[in-house]
Formats: sequence, C-alpha cells, structure tokens
Amino acid sequence: MKTRVLITGGGLNGCTLALALSQAGIDTILVDASRPDDLRRNDFDGRSYAISAASSRMLQALGIWGALEANAQPMFDIKVTDGEVGEGPGAFFMHFDHAELGGGPMGYIVEDRHLRQALLAAVERGSLTYLPETTVTDQRVEDGYVFATLQDGTKVQSQLLVGADGRSSGTAQRAGIKRMSWGYDQTSLVCAVDHELPHNGIAHQFFMPSGPLAILPLVGNRSSIVWTEKTETALAINALDDAAYMDVLRPRFGDFLGEISLTGGRYTYPLGLVLAHNLTSHRVALVGDAAHGVHPIAGQGLNAGMKDVAALSQVLVDTHRLGLDLGAGTVLDEYQRWRRFDNTTLALATDGFNRLFSNNSGALRGLRDIGMGVVNALPGLRRGFMKEAAGLTGEVPKLMQGQPL
Repeated sequence: MKTRVLITGGGLNGCTLALALSQAGIDTILVDASRPDDLRRNDFDGRSYAISAASSRMLQALGIWGALEANAQPMFDIKVTDGEVGEGPGAFFMHFDHAELGGGPMGYIVEDRHLRQALLAAVERGSLTYLPETTVTDQRVEDGYVFATLQDGTKVQSQLLVGADGRSSGTAQRAGIKRMSWGYDQTSLVCAVDHELPHNGIAHQFFMPSGPLAILPLVGNRSSIVWTEKTETALAINALDDAAYMDVLRPRFGDFLGEISLTGGRYTYPLGLVLAHNLTSHRVALVGDAAHGVHPIAGQGLNAGMKDVAALSQVLVDTHRLGLDLGAGTVLDEYQRWRRFDNTTLALATDGFNRLFSNNSGALRGLRDIGMGVVNALPGLRRGFMKEAAGLTGEVPKLMQGQPL
C-alpha cells in the first residue's frame, strides 16, 4: 500500500489528524489496534475532557462539533481552592470568570464516549483509509520513504509516519527517540455523579495533600470527578463497593451541590510524566501522548495534543500545496520548532504544580495560598492564565482560530 501519510494510533489525536489531512486532500492511512465496536461502547473510557475554546473551534472547522454540541457543557467559571478533607476550602482561592474574556465560555466539558464516537463516525465516512484491529510492528526509512509493516504482514510505503500511539509509543521507540519519564505514585479515581443543585457551568479544583479533586460540570445536573490519591489509597478505595466508595468521596466533595449519587462506571488511571526528547526523527513525527503525557492537574493534556495536530496538519497542508515532500527534514523541523517549547513548558509546569500542591507541608501551603491570593487580586495576571487555558496565547494554528486549512 502507498500513501502520503501513515498515522498509527486511532485515539482522539490520531483521528483528528487523519480527518484534517484527508479533508485537505492528502492521501492518509490511519492504523489502530482497537476494535471499532469497543470504541463505540459507552463504558470504553470514563474520562471527560476540558475542551478549550481554541480546541472547540478546531472541531467546528473540521465539521465535528455539530455531533458534539448537545453533549458539550459550556464551562463558564473555574474556582481553585486549597484545603483539607472535611474542613472545606481555605481562605485563599482563584476565581476565573469567563466574563473577563468577553462573555463566551472558557471551554467545554465533553465526555470521552461522545467525543470518541463522533470522531470515529467521521473517520468511517471520510475519504481516508481506516485500518482497525492492527498495529505497526516494524518501520524503516529507505530511498526517501518510510516503510512500515503491519501486524498481518501488509507493507505500507509513505512519505511520513506519524506516531499517535500513546505514552509507550512503539513508533518513537523504533525511531530511536528517547524520552524521560517518571511516576507520581498517584492514581486518579474517575467517575460521574448526579447532584441535586445545578452546577451553573462552574468547574472546581480542590487541592488536598494527597492530590487534586476536579469537579467538572457535565450536561444536566451531573459532574465528572477526577479524584487523585496516593496509589495505594486509590486502589483500596476503588476496591470498595459503590456505597462505601461514595462515603469516602462525600466529605471531599462537600455539600455545595446538595446530595450526590454515583452514575455510570468507575475507573482508575495511574499518573506520571512522559516527555520525548524530540518530536521528530527521520520521516517520523509524534503527536499527543506519544510526544508528551502530563499530569491532569491543569486539564490541558488533550488540548496540547490537539494543538500538535493543528500545527502539524497546517505545516503538512502548506507543504502539500507546494507539491513538496511531506517527510522532508525542513518540514518536520518547522513542526518541532512550533510545538517543542510549549510542550516542554506544559510538562514542567504541571509537574511543578503537582509537587507544590500535593503535599501537607506548612511552608509550601503558605506559599501556594499567597500565590493564589496574588493571582486572584491581579486582573491582568488572572486574564493571562485564562487566555492560556483557553488556548488563545502564542502562535495559534489556523484550525484553532476556526479557519479551514
């Protein structure tokens, strides 16, 4: 098989990139290990994502947003507090109000099941070649092409191989791209809850010594919970039955939304950091978690991957229109220049925030409380954080401005 671009990994980033390239007329093959029927299951992945304003514009530009909008909860405000279990929030806090950015939502909270299914449906009806239930097992660069071998022995020749195959990326390993990584001895407990009172589109981040508790508003009187504990504690909590599980959650959650009850399944995800030394190698590029897997403390992991996709697709489409080689070193250098600094900065920032907030040190607690108070008291600084979270700072790719390629 011959193609211009071969993408391995059909997760959220891989699907989005395949759609962007194919819609621009670039011959694209997408390979994914998963079964489509598994991806369509509502319990495939219990996570919800904070989709920034810029990422939502990108999905609109690609024609995906219409299938998501009914299940996308606008996020108007974010409230960040520090405190202890059962004691409520401390005196210092940060409040990010959407009105300071002109009135539109700062972003949206979308459940994985809705986003993944919308992307899969678009891929299946799109103009690309979709090869599920297989993987790339070998790759080599020769005579100006990259040659990949699939699990069933099929050979694919392309100008560029893109690894969107997650934190343990085989594409990166075979290309010799080194990475640094470490674990946090933390695990996120993920679930959704119904509550009596409306959330009003407000997201909450409550920092406790063991890790943050994120309460993310979903459509209706529901919220997604991302509850981080030390791994040993998290696994013990997850082993409880539903009633006991909720008994542990309630004093952490509080009563500001009235009574809460579990809805849907429960999930756990171990946390760590992975950062590739380079985003590219000879005729290879990495996007999303294959390039950078970060702590969910800022809710920016998916948005960073989407920005990778937007930047890489813009570079490749511009190159395609000039009739040039998509896998040329100068092309990949442009992508790396665009994304490497931002990705490294995000990884180090989330690592630093987690170390600062996930502890019970009196000195550090005083430092972070003062920091939150300063940010909350300075409108210019506060708006800067909000623009960064909304994806509106730096060199914003066309798709994230809502412009077609």
